[in-house]
Amino acid sequence: MTTTPAILVFAGSARRESLNKKLARTAADSARATGAEVTLLDLRDYPIPLYDGDLEAESGVPENARALRRLMATHHGLIVVSPEYNGFITPLLKNTLDWISRPDGAEDGLTLYRDKVALVLSASPGALGGLRSLQLIRQLLGNLGVTVLPDQLAVGRAQQAFSPDGTLTDAAQMAKLNAMTARLHDTLRALY
Repeated sequence: MTTTPAILVFAGSARRESLNKKLARTAADSARATGAEVTLLDLRDYPIPLYDGDLEAESGVPENARALRRLMATHHGLIVVSPEYNGFITPLLKNTLDWISRPDGAEDGLTLYRDKVALVLSASPGALGGLRSLQLIRQLLGNLGVTVLPDQLAVGRAQQAFSPDGTLTDAAQMAKLNAMTARLHDTLRALY
């Protein structure tokens, strides 16, 4: 790779004080420490309507979905932080990925995903840390053509998991996150 790996980081939550947004910020800092160029994205800044085939036929792909697609196109890797709602990924995360995957004119929506490599993470106040959502986001990203690295991190009891400086208070979890972002960085350098 002749350029620095570029990694897009986002959480599937719109809530300002989201535990998953905190984990996304921590992951972004960890990825920056590897030397990667990192963009931390807040999906709240890109509102998109619920996917509706009639809306798409009448108006095309919404401009915010196009903006997200352009942003994703400039990054090699993804860190997707998936909250868990009743054991599943959030509607916001699913809807966002669905809209970005839609064909737009002559542009195939899935082409954008095929060259991406991703990490998946989650945080939850519960003991499992959103673990059930990780399998689902892994499956969805794989269906879209993203290569998802095997390691994942689920941070349980997340309301107590972050120190004031944004790092994880559990040293083993922080070490695992750092190892995961280093592996993503190294994988991207080897591939691109």
